[in-house]
Amino acid sequence: MPDAFKLGFAPFALPARGVLIVFCNDGLQLGPATRDLLGNAAQMVRKAATTERFKGKLGSTLDIVLPAGLQATRLVVVGCGQSSELKSSDYLRLGGVAMGKVPAAAGDAMILAELPNGAMKPEHAADLALGARLRVYAFDQYKTKQTDDEPKPGSAHVTVGVSEPGATRKAWADREALADGVVLARDLVNEPANILFPEEFARRAMGLRKLGVAVEVLDVPAMKKLGMNALLGVGQGSAHESRVVIMRWNGGKRGEKPVAFIGKGVCFDTGGISIKPAQSMEDMKGDMAGAACVVGLMQALAQRKAAVNAVGAIGLVENMPSGNAQRPGDIVKTMSGQTIEIINTDAEGRLVLADVLHYVADRFAPKFMIDLATLTGAIIVSLGQEYAGLFSNDDKLAERLTKCGERTGERVWRMPLGPEYDKMIDSKFADMKNTGGRFGGSITAAQLLQRFVGKTHWAHLDIAGTAMGSPQTDINKSWGSGWGVRLLDRLVSDYYEH
Repeated sequence: MPDAFKLGFAPFALPARGVLIVFCNDGLQLGPATRDLLGNAAQMVRKAATTERFKGKLGSTLDIVLPAGLQATRLVVVGCGQSSELKSSDYLRLGGVAMGKVPAAAGDAMILAELPNGAMKPEHAADLALGARLRVYAFDQYKTKQTDDEPKPGSAHVTVGVSEPGATRKAWADREALADGVVLARDLVNEPANILFPEEFARRAMGLRKLGVAVEVLDVPAMKKLGMNALLGVGQGSAHESRVVIMRWNGGKRGEKPVAFIGKGVCFDTGGISIKPAQSMEDMKGDMAGAACVVGLMQALAQRKAAVNAVGAIGLVENMPSGNAQRPGDIVKTMSGQTIEIINTDAEGRLVLADVLHYVADRFAPKFMIDLATLTGAIIVSLGQEYAGLFSNDDKLAERLTKCGERTGERVWRMPLGPEYDKMIDSKFADMKNTGGRFGGSITAAQLLQRFVGKTHWAHLDIAGTAMGSPQTDINKSWGSGWGVRLLDRLVSDYYEH
């Protein structure tokens, strides 16, 4: 988050300078306090709307430069559509739209958090602020020059005008923790692989200790002792050693079973001996987005002191070709004792997750496990980039994830599992093979993972389409979206906190 960006809350007022942002519905109606503050300038909004054919649709904007009668340099009206029907995710979007109208180079802005039917509730105003903060994110620390076309973003002081500043600040505390978690995940996904290799990723995860998270790092000898040969096989061709990081937040009742989140952390994926084409291989720095989400989630839970016991586990490897790399045809014995024949070394994420899933299930006996992975291109063919693929052995967990996806805008779509797909990964030489062929690629990958969860309630989220190179939205202009942090934080807060 740019250091120059400041966000605060204050009672409704007109700014002495900068940008004033207000909201109207699809009938061009403003809130009562907004009308009083604007005075005669409120009439200007309707005239300008007619000229610009502005209808107040959700997310649309009307920009008035040097508005007569106001000290602000610009008046921006943001449409909120049918304001009585707004959801939590809509408030986030409105905050992002509003922030998008603040000049990037410099300046102050006042956003009046009021709808036509009155002031926004404190939690809605806090959602609005969260959207603004996520919108301003930029990953630009490696740029040494700033052009006129690319002014440094976020150098603004934004004040959200609210009716209850104290209550809104209280609601904002949890959203701020969530924002910090999303930003951390975005930073990790955006980092280049020469900077963020497994050992460095583990070191950054250790930074959560300052928030009270217990962090344990398993190195190669420790993993060999545990028998994590599937994970180690993926990383054996790299000059960078593999790591597993276990993070624990104990905010719930003593002795209560934790909830568990597992992330695929392939810091760079060349495909190994089954090497990928050169085109777009640079995007494979983001093949650790699942692990990034888990670290960001643990940050959010700890920072807001969530009343839950949670485990986060990430498997960190680099998949490289070398004289020591894993070969097609190799057979590895996993920590669970099951064996896997390697058909394609580019189907590596499931090998990493197989050992980590078994480890977490065996050691912590959690209430449930949810893994996140940029696992298959097949899921992008199936769902595009709007939904993540959801696979689960538990209907209630799947239903809760689906509901939280709708509430946050980080949506999931449930995909099938079944014994018919198991046949596709049967091997002649081992218990299973790591690919099932061209058809149903995301499903056969999930079927393999299911063999390592035992009787634990489990869900797998294939986030290949949503977590990196993701669609630009009103609250995300970053290549790495930090997808999943908000979804899983909402799952915890809605269903698993006391």
